[in-house]
Amino acid sequence: MLKTTPLNAAHRAMNAKMVDFGGWDMPLHYGSQLEEHHQIRRDAGMFDVSHMLTVDIRGENVRQFLRGLVANNVDKLTIPGKALYTCMLNPAGGIIDDLIIYYLSESWFRLVVNAGTADKDIDWITSQSRQLAPDLAITPRRDLAMIAVQGPNARSKVWSVITDSQAASENLKPFQSIVVGDYFIARTGYTGEDGFEITLPADQAADFWQKLHTAGVAPAGLGARDTLRLEAGMNLYGQDMDENINPLESGLAWTVDLKSERNFIGKQALLVQPINRQLAGLVLLDKGVLRSHQKVVTQQSSEGEITSGGFSPTLNQSIALARIPAEVAVGEQVHVVVRDKQLAAKVVKYPFVRNGQVLV
Repeated sequence: MLKTTPLNAAHRAMNAKMVDFGGWDMPLHYGSQLEEHHQIRRDAGMFDVSHMLTVDIRGENVRQFLRGLVANNVDKLTIPGKALYTCMLNPAGGIIDDLIIYYLSESWFRLVVNAGTADKDIDWITSQSRQLAPDLAITPRRDLAMIAVQGPNARSKVWSVITDSQAASENLKPFQSIVVGDYFIARTGYTGEDGFEITLPADQAADFWQKLHTAGVAPAGLGARDTLRLEAGMNLYGQDMDENINPLESGLAWTVDLKSERNFIGKQALLVQPINRQLAGLVLLDKGVLRSHQKVVTQQSSEGEITSGGFSPTLNQSIALARIPAEVAVGEQVHVVVRDKQLAAKVVKYPFVRNGQVLV
């Protein structure tokens, strides 16, 4: 039996094509993945991301616990509602998961973790807590749903539905959040566009989804979510990173604090591991489509591999994220092996697209 979100019936009522996504029954598209992609780049669309798990951690020592649990430094979180993107590492420096941490008070932090790693994450966090902070309360919040509304007009359309939210949320900066009634509104997302990720009680999700739709917010599925995040140069757990890859070779050095004296799980491994690879962007110069696991041939002695690839609707050409030798420079030409042919591609600095603007 596949797991379902509180919006499963709503997706089916809108004639979504449903697929098995890591054990979850999720919408791939509602008719046209391409139209959904352009709708979010140009106006506003919404995703059901309720399969992701919200985890509340409460207790007097929660900040100290998180200082040692994750690679980024939660001491950056000083304003209630502020959020931080980070990786949670194993002792070898591999990525257990990438997640967002919200600071709500000194005794309450909220985590949002990936659906596919949620059970593993809870087990890891709980085991670490038993050793280091046994008095903490770790609460998975499956009673909540989450809807991401993304696009240049996303915020204004949310305000038209949650009519008392504009004054509270219009001055939020990216990676800040606010509570308005039953809504936890965060200015975050996974598309490279502006918008909100809204957490609310699961039993209110279907009604809120319908109200957003009535306000002109188009539903979008996993297909558009993947092309949007690829254009935005955002890692996907299980493809661009996993427990065998460290964040320094995943384009995530900016999420790792190695400068402070604070110790965290995986820090010692990162300090001694040589950085031989980098995550880079590729734009295909020949005709074809880039896909994950295709081999990348460079002028260096070692080869690379595409981690995520596909057709970019905004650029109208194929793009990819690839883990390649660290010595390869932006602007160099490489070759990707596609069906036994070597196709030319250019190494670029990602993101490819942000806020509707082509950057490569």
